[in-house]
Amino acid sequence: MSNAMYNKMWHQTQEALSSLLDNESQKMMKPQRNQVFIFQMLATFYIKYVQIFRNLENVYDQIVHPQKRMLIRKILDGVMGRILELKNEMVELELTEFHYFDDILQDLKLIPQQLDIPIPKYFLKEKLEVIKGREKILAQLLADSGLGMTEKVWRGFHQCKRTEREREEEMIFLGMNPPPLFNEVSAALIQADRVTHLRDKVQVKHEEEYRDALVTIKDDLKLIEGPNIKENLQDQIRRWFIECRHLTGTFPDYPKEEEGGSAIIFSNKTRQQVIEDIIASQEEEEKNKKKKKEEKPKKGKKGKEKKETKEKNKEEGEGWKMSPSVFLHMMEEGNNVYKDLWKNKDESWNVPQGYDPELIKEDKRKELESEIRLQVDELMRQELKNLKLAVNREKELSGKTGRRKGSKKKNKKEKGKKWKVGKKDKDPTADRTIESLYKELVEEGLLIQALKVNLSDYIGEYSYLGTTLRQMSTEPMPSLLDVRQLITLYGILPLGSEAVHEKAPSVKSLLLAGPSGVGKKLLVHAICTETGANLFNLSAANIAGKYPGKNGLQMMLHVVLKVARQLQPSVVWIGDTEKTFYKKVPSAERKMEPKRLKKQLPKILKLLKPDDRILIVGTTQRPFDAELQPFCKVYQKIILVPRPDYASRYVLWKEIIQRNGGVITGALSISCLAKISDGFTQGHIVQVVKEVLTERRIRQQSHKPLTALEFVTSLTSMSPVYQEEEESFKDWYAKTPMGKKRALALKGDNKENEKDKGKEKEKKGKKEKKKK
Repeated sequence: MSNAMYNKMWHQTQEALSSLLDNESQKMMKPQRNQVFIFQMLATFYIKYVQIFRNLENVYDQIVHPQKRMLIRKILDGVMGRILELKNEMVELELTEFHYFDDILQDLKLIPQQLDIPIPKYFLKEKLEVIKGREKILAQLLADSGLGMTEKVWRGFHQCKRTEREREEEMIFLGMNPPPLFNEVSAALIQADRVTHLRDKVQVKHEEEYRDALVTIKDDLKLIEGPNIKENLQDQIRRWFIECRHLTGTFPDYPKEEEGGSAIIFSNKTRQQVIEDIIASQEEEEKNKKKKKEEKPKKGKKGKEKKETKEKNKEEGEGWKMSPSVFLHMMEEGNNVYKDLWKNKDESWNVPQGYDPELIKEDKRKELESEIRLQVDELMRQELKNLKLAVNREKELSGKTGRRKGSKKKNKKEKGKKWKVGKKDKDPTADRTIESLYKELVEEGLLIQALKVNLSDYIGEYSYLGTTLRQMSTEPMPSLLDVRQLITLYGILPLGSEAVHEKAPSVKSLLLAGPSGVGKKLLVHAICTETGANLFNLSAANIAGKYPGKNGLQMMLHVVLKVARQLQPSVVWIGDTEKTFYKKVPSAERKMEPKRLKKQLPKILKLLKPDDRILIVGTTQRPFDAELQPFCKVYQKIILVPRPDYASRYVLWKEIIQRNGGVITGALSISCLAKISDGFTQGHIVQVVKEVLTERRIRQQSHKPLTALEFVTSLTSMSPVYQEEEESFKDWYAKTPMGKKRALALKGDNKENEKDKGKEKEKKGKKEKKKK
């Protein structure tokens, strides 16, 4: 796909975004009362933004023009943030983390796969060197401390790979396997990889050229246009002195540097506007003097006004209104820049899509002007001071000294405050480098290597009956892809993007609850892989005996948080997290002190600020063993991870058999395997496939195809997740704050429905009487 094609794709996506922003601003104004209509509206916006996100992510990854990429990145962050805001609105409206859009997808003529939220490639691309360097250091530290792969394991692994390679060569020689690049597709894939690699190189090159141009163009402007800018500014300011004196009889006060200096007087204003401002400010001063005299009785009024508005809001509160958005403004700004600059821009001269020097000049002129203005302000302040002294010495002198005294007092107060804060937040490891703290955590086994797994490795299918079941008042178990989507929304997007994390509805902690083998740990590792995050393991079993005593515990958390902050993004994983909140500690585990972190976790959450990209993730197979209230206080978002349904089992069997060297023929009924394995988890399926597909069995496939019976035999030795266990998770979730709210809301809906039915019956009865 050429640059022109991606440019066209960008223009089309911008048009779609533009109309969506208009649509949003119109609909947000009107309060709504019908919950079904509100959800349809939110879901439609959400789905449309996801489509824009998918396109923009692709465009940002492929376009090579550096200035366009900066703008697309800003809009992309805005779209991500808006998606999270809309998700939050839907959660608060429906009181559930999972939503079903089957009917809306049909209306929009989209397939469920188009709901998949992409993970921007720039998350890893932009810090590839940092991640590689960190992985190298981590691997070295693990090897040095004996926590990594032992020599014996490595030798075995190496030999295994060699044997595999030799066998592959033998099969090709015997004609039983096709040679490499046998299919034409392989050549196409290699070419696609080459093009992507080239495009990445061009992106980097153009980015560097653009950065260099920022410096050189500014230097050129300084030489050529700098003196003129300085002269014009001085003339402008002198004229302002004279105009003020002419109108008011006195020279004006020069705006302070922190207020913006002379820029606040002349920001895009004509001389006439400046004169009008001077007169207006004088009138305002007189009004303020009068107001001060009448201030006391007004205070009471303010209180009354507040009460009145609150009461008004209560009355108006019947209609639902969307929460104000932080990201709409960000997208609108970006969209306006697009319209002004890029929409109708003639780029026929810029075929290679390098930087545009004229745009840099415009920006740098403004920058240069504000720098020169600072110098001019200094000179003109002095000039004004001299003028005032010449006109009226005594008054000005007394006024100045009075002012100075006041400002000194302020500074003293501020200094005192700062000093106090510093005293509170004393850093016990101020004398140590981050490298040494990192090393200590690795050696203690608290900072571990994340497994290289992508979120796409969490295989599953969509639930196509979600909406239907909900309409029948049956709460469906979420599908695996619903879970995957929540992991992207609550974990990956905020950790990957700084702009999104700072302003989006914050999720500081996640709990993944579900039976053994459903992939909870895999999801934790996938969050780290997709965002390049560090992984800290604070599971009860892992911290047992480490950093003993109260002071030790404080030090451990201090070091973990300090390293997690400095090298963010970071994931703090607490496996078997119910142990930290045990109702009753089993006697066998007392020595381990599993509840060490119970009181500390809420404190850690309070310490996390919007710019700390740190996520606490707990995983549990037995949430019912934990004390519910403190447990739910720590974990902001609770995601139930279910055992796979029929559709997901079907996809899983197929994928895992093929990944392990199996060939699927007509002799192997995948649908039969999917039916029989009801209740079994992904862990069971992987285990069974590995047991059946031995090296010998893989070799025999050509004359003895695989059958379902072979896998079923292996399955019989395992115990599935019974319906009762799944129900116990559902029952537990119903006791959590979100579960309770939803149950109450559903009860309310049912009562209203019954009332409506009753009214309808009455109406029918009256009609029948009339007929008689």
